[in-house]
Amino acid sequence: MSTEISDAVVVPSAQAHTAKGLGTGNPADAFVIEPARQRSKKTPRRTRTNFEMLAWLFMRLSGIVLVVLILGHLLIMLVLDGGVSKIGFAFVAGRWASPFWQVWDLTMLWLAMLHGANGMRQVINDYAEKDSTRLWLKGLMGTATVFTVLLGTLVIFTFDPNI
Repeated sequence: MSTEISDAVVVPSAQAHTAKGLGTGNPADAFVIEPARQRSKKTPRRTRTNFEMLAWLFMRLSGIVLVVLILGHLLIMLVLDGGVSKIGFAFVAGRWASPFWQVWDLTMLWLAMLHGANGMRQVINDYAEKDSTRLWLKGLMGTATVFTVLLGTLVIFTFDPNI
C-alpha cells in the first residue's frame, strides 16, 4: 500500500449526476482525483483579479445591511406608523421631507439593486454557455440596473409634495 502525499483534490466528475462514474459501472468512480493544472509559458503569472472575491464579500456585507434596512422599513411601515392603510402620498411626502429617510431609502435602493445585479451576474455566468450570450445578458442586466438606480435616485431627491 502506497502512502503518497499529493496536492490533488477530490472533485466531482462531470458524470457524477449519471451515477455511472467513469463508465466502469461503479458509482464510486464518480469522484476523480484530478491533478493541478500546470502553468505553461503562455499562461500569465497572474491569471485573475480579486474581483470575484470582492463581489462575494459585497454579497455577504450588503445582505447583512439589507436585512437591517428592510426589517427597519417593515417595522416602521407596518407596525409603528399604523399599518398599510396609513401609507399614502402624504405619508411618503412627510417621510421624504427628512434627509434621514431619503438616505435610508436611497441606501436600500442602491444596495438591493447592486446585490440583485451581482446575483444575476453570477447566474448568467453559471448558465449562459456562449460568450456572446453572456455579454448581451450582462449588458441588458447592467443597463436595467443603472436605469433603475438612476431613476430611483432622481425620484427620491426631486420628489415634490406640492404637485
